Amino acid sequence: MKNPVHETYGNQLRVRACGICVQDERMLLINHSDITENDFWSPPGGGISFGEPATDCLIREFKEETGLNIQVGEFLFACEFIKAPLHAIEFFFSVTIKSGTLKTGTDPEMNPGKQIIREAKFLSWWEIQNMKPQSIHGAFSLVDNPAKITGLRGYFKV
Repeated sequence: MKNPVHETYGNQLRVRACGICVQDERMLLINHSDITENDFWSPPGGGISFGEPATDCLIREFKEETGLNIQVGEFLFACEFIKAPLHAIEFFFSVTIKSGTLKTGTDPEMNPGKQIIREAKFLSWWEIQNMKPQSIHGAFSLVDNPAKITGLRGYFKV
């Protein structure tokens, strides 16, 4: 069976903007299918288009994936992921919610019948910490407690 993620994003470099949104000791994460064998949770974000500032991309991606309007805060860290056929460089920013109601959105690059976004949800630090490593974004492997992800600074390979 063909993997829609590999078909859409494979064999190319993707530069992405991602947002770390924390409220009441819970982090907003998106559940994706078809990235790993199991569902995969990661902070909201997506590909930066040519000529689009990273912060504008992040505002757009949050609206598409979560229905939320955000304010982009400081740049936190960057991650590089290489596992053929995928290669991504991701810039992580802190974000705060300005308005809107949380909903599970869509990925406009994917066909309507092949959407990979399954759920948008705030998860507790305990829920995140107890996920299998292959079910959560590699940036969480860089900290011993998920709450510390907001303190990361630098460039990391995950």
